[in-house]
Amino acid sequence: MTQHFLLSSYARSLSLKAIFREGEDAAYKTFCRLRWPENDGEPVCPRCGHYEAYSISSRRKFKCKECHHQFSVTSGTIFASRKLEFTDLLAANCLFVNAAKGLSALQLSRDLAVQYKTAFVLAHKIREALENETANLKLSGDVEIDGAHFCGYVRPANWKKNRKDRRRWCNKSPNRRVIVAFRQRGGRTRTFVTKTEPEGVDLVIKHLNPKTIIHADEGPWWDRLEGRHETYRVNHQECYSNDGINTNLVESFFARVRRMVKGQHHQVSPKYLHLYAAHASWVEDHRRERNGDLADLVIERTMRSPVSRNWKAYWQGAATRAF
Repeated sequence: MTQHFLLSSYARSLSLKAIFREGEDAAYKTFCRLRWPENDGEPVCPRCGHYEAYSISSRRKFKCKECHHQFSVTSGTIFASRKLEFTDLLAANCLFVNAAKGLSALQLSRDLAVQYKTAFVLAHKIREALENETANLKLSGDVEIDGAHFCGYVRPANWKKNRKDRRRWCNKSPNRRVIVAFRQRGGRTRTFVTKTEPEGVDLVIKHLNPKTIIHADEGPWWDRLEGRHETYRVNHQECYSNDGINTNLVESFFARVRRMVKGQHHQVSPKYLHLYAAHASWVEDHRRERNGDLADLVIERTMRSPVSRNWKAYWQGAATRAF
């Protein structure tokens, strides 16, 4: 029997042992290489774009020869004003991509020997960078769409006489949210967080190309799309797949999110749900790639993402209004 890709040695191209064995200098060069790939890791001034700079080796900083601006490899990125060493940042990325069903902040804090607050913000900065990867992407071709409910669990009362019908809308939690997912067959996945699943109809119109072929379930709100897109429907009360018409890929994505929330995080806030959904969609889209390549992709994405206005000085209350 053919060996599964994830079980092969080819899939394991990066390890924590190798990161800490090679040391801080090697980790620093990795960040430089992925920050400035067009210049073979040599610094490029973020202010004026000049390609020549003095190296201030005592502080791992550079000084532009043109405008004399001082900067570091993480200046202007989502890791700006970092306090962790580069080996710790590289190890955090390795742990992040190795966790197929997500990584809790508590586990990350123990693995890196840092405070929970540090691990919590670091993980969410990475998720925000991954979310930016598909922020302006419009899907096309065959796209499966669906929605699933998360957050807002209502615990039943102790006595049966005091229990309410939790299926009724008036008895649901105000924190209840819906992840609306669009998954292109052979392509990428886009996620959105709404309060109701019918809100996904407007998202389809806005974020999918007009000639997209849509596969959806029997939800009546998707009827509005049949005049705009070529639409195929499958009734899950009768079958899960009807001659190739199914939403199995998007259902597989929801299964990953549920395992991530229940198995790793146990409970997530609705205001952060979009970040967990973006993380799960990124893992789902890159599940057949080597972990070393994935770590490089994550670092490259964080180096391209600007300073986070949501997570900068988060624990001082400076960014909580952004969500």
